[in-house]
Amino acid sequence: MSTVSRASLEQKLALAKRCSREATLAGAKAAAVATIASAIPTIASVRMLPWAKANINPTGQALIISTVAGMAYFIAADKKILSLARRHSYEDAPEHLKNTSFQGAGRPHPAFFRP
Repeated sequence: MSTVSRASLEQKLALAKRCSREATLAGAKAAAVATIASAIPTIASVRMLPWAKANINPTGQALIISTVAGMAYFIAADKKILSLARRHSYEDAPEHLKNTSFQGAGRPHPAFFRP
């Protein structure tokens, strides 16, 4: 069993905190954009369309807008976390695993794909 130094653990903790902060900011930015992008058509449709005016009350409007903002937040934050994890796992990988190009032998294409 290998021992892990305290400095290594602190470095990993600092990296995790930085990544979660970046993901939180990315999610907040996406939520702000999604709020504006969903609020404008929702409010406009309630004012202009008779069906929407009759059936979507202010609570329904707020629910539509907040649902879109919440989804945007979690999708953007999740994408950011996954991209940062992928980048950091690639940086920490051994050199022999970083070469992802295929060095296979043989013809590059089947006969029916040849020009």
